[in-house]
Amino acid sequence: MANWLFVKPLKGTQGRYRWRTALLLLSAGWLGGNMAQAEHATILPAPRQISYGSGTLPLAGLPVRLSSGAGEEDRFAAQTLAACISQATGSQTAILNHAGEGEPSLSLDRSGAPDPLPVPGESPGADSREAYTVRITPRGAEVRARSSAGIFYGVQTLCQMIETAPSAFLPEAQVTDWPAMAYRGTMVDMSEGPLLRIADIKRQIDLMARWKNNQYYFYNETSIALDGLPPAAPGARLTKSDVREIVSYARARHIDVVPCLELYGHLHDLFRREQYSGLADFPHGVEFNPTDPQVQKLIADWVNQYTELFPSPFVHVGFDETWQLQQAAAKGAGAPAGIFLQQLKNVSGLFQQHGKTILAWADIMVKYPDIVKQLPPGILAVAWFYDPRPDPEYQRWLKPLVNDHVPHLVAPGVNGWSEIAPDYTLSFENIDTFVAAGRKSGALGVMNTIWSDDVQMLKRPAWPGIAYGAAAAWQQQPVDRLHFFAAYAAREYPPASAASVASALRQMADSESALQAVLGQDTMIALWGSAFAAKTLARAAAHTADLRRSRLLAEGAEEDWLRAIEQGADAASALSYIVECRLLDYAGLKFQYGVEITKQWKLLGSHPDTHRLGNDFENIVVSQQHGKLPDLMETITELKPQYEQAWLEEYTPYRLAAALGRWEAEYEYWRRLQANLFHMLEDYSATRGLPAFDSLLPGR
Repeated sequence: MANWLFVKPLKGTQGRYRWRTALLLLSAGWLGGNMAQAEHATILPAPRQISYGSGTLPLAGLPVRLSSGAGEEDRFAAQTLAACISQATGSQTAILNHAGEGEPSLSLDRSGAPDPLPVPGESPGADSREAYTVRITPRGAEVRARSSAGIFYGVQTLCQMIETAPSAFLPEAQVTDWPAMAYRGTMVDMSEGPLLRIADIKRQIDLMARWKNNQYYFYNETSIALDGLPPAAPGARLTKSDVREIVSYARARHIDVVPCLELYGHLHDLFRREQYSGLADFPHGVEFNPTDPQVQKLIADWVNQYTELFPSPFVHVGFDETWQLQQAAAKGAGAPAGIFLQQLKNVSGLFQQHGKTILAWADIMVKYPDIVKQLPPGILAVAWFYDPRPDPEYQRWLKPLVNDHVPHLVAPGVNGWSEIAPDYTLSFENIDTFVAAGRKSGALGVMNTIWSDDVQMLKRPAWPGIAYGAAAAWQQQPVDRLHFFAAYAAREYPPASAASVASALRQMADSESALQAVLGQDTMIALWGSAFAAKTLARAAAHTADLRRSRLLAEGAEEDWLRAIEQGADAASALSYIVECRLLDYAGLKFQYGVEITKQWKLLGSHPDTHRLGNDFENIVVSQQHGKLPDLMETITELKPQYEQAWLEEYTPYRLAAALGRWEAEYEYWRRLQANLFHMLEDYSATRGLPAFDSLLPGR
């Protein structure tokens, strides 16, 4: 394949020399597809093999042609390709049946059964279900694959290869491709924070399909309305009809919706209801009491309902972070490992009766190594960890599984569940290192995770991380992290806005990193803390340059997003990013002001006269006209409705009021501090002197 490369002669007197040199380098094996590919659009995930010729295939008026025996899955792929071409040419693209061979067209040829979704026992390779080839010549183009999934993935690659200058065409090329890993999923949290709207779930699925994911892990604690189970809160659940709609939508895009459940821990939303509190290991606790017969009866009912609802051959049963095992053991329920293992066997057995392949989180398994040796047959362990720094090879999480030959997947994450903006830097490093470790350990696949532990989180800014994880799981070589934002923006946004979007994402990443140097990793949690706490003040004072840098980057990113909207980017989708930019800027401002206000107070001395107090403190800090406290009040109140709007673009109203409570408390804190300072100024006497500044702070 690498030899199918044409090098155009260069103009000028030295052109012939350069042309001959290029041929010599090619014959020596020094040139391959990468040199020619650099002249064309970046394709992500990167194909296994691609080579370019010198010809072109004009697209205007070219139809998409289906092979005989094409089914609904193939027609969906044809519609996807036709939409790409129509967008590039500005005219409608016809979809034709196979009749009319010999005429120029874009043909989709499936040689085997449709096989649209992943099933247990798959492995990657040139003959695998998802492998495909693309061949483009000046006379036409064809996508060939064994299954409809392979056809769909070939179409995704073909869409990226379209070039538009001077008019729409495809470059002469040949592609051979298949995924590095058979199972490439993204898990999206539907329970621990806000509840996604169906429209946004579909947008996520569309994104995953474009980036060749084949599994969507629907994380559910109590967010699906099961028969006989009252809601934990009004509006807190998706109906069974909603779930079926999501499953059908994903299937058309070759994505299997896998239920990702919790059938041991993480069930406080259930146990806080009095009628279920007795099923917990402790009253109103977080974990099932596995020795209670009523628990097993309830789980059996759930298993039947979930099996009926999700046609996937896979089910993820949870079983992570069962922190109460030691206490349950102390109550006489048995050894911690034995309690856990028995419950896992009970739940797995119920699902296996329905023919399901079981996945479970591996953190407790590796904590108690004896569990690994006694796991139910056929179970797939999911090793998860989100920070490569203490263990870049993930030996703690993978070695026990490898030693006992347990089939497994690796689960990195898009770190955004406690940050103001996603920590893209850490997330990409986590994905790269865990995928690399998973390849060494023989992992079957990747489950990239999107959690929402902190209820404030907006999920749309996690989308670049979803795409990055999908690309890392598919392609043979590591993702080009340095140029990823540019490639992502070119793929996901109108061409005129792509450079602005890429710049915005880079600046957001750097702004979040700079802020973490001051506040630590959990910037969203730290945001709502006191700017005047002793440790916070000390760190902020020592990192004033980082605060300034974070703000400048956030402001630059916001300007880029606003420019991108002017250039054609969708304003509604950009809103979540803009809100996060403004929150980053507010956080920097807040902690800058904490340092500046306390410094200003100290400079007053213990007994300033009233003129100096008014001029050097009241006017600068307290005054409603351009004082620092009004700055903070105005900023947070202006941001609140923007945040609420971004929330409702992504989520249902469930938990919105609780999330907004933090914003209201933030405003109230600054208002009360201003009131306390005004009252002090009114009663101030130089004879008595200034009180301690901490004595004026409102309680949080």
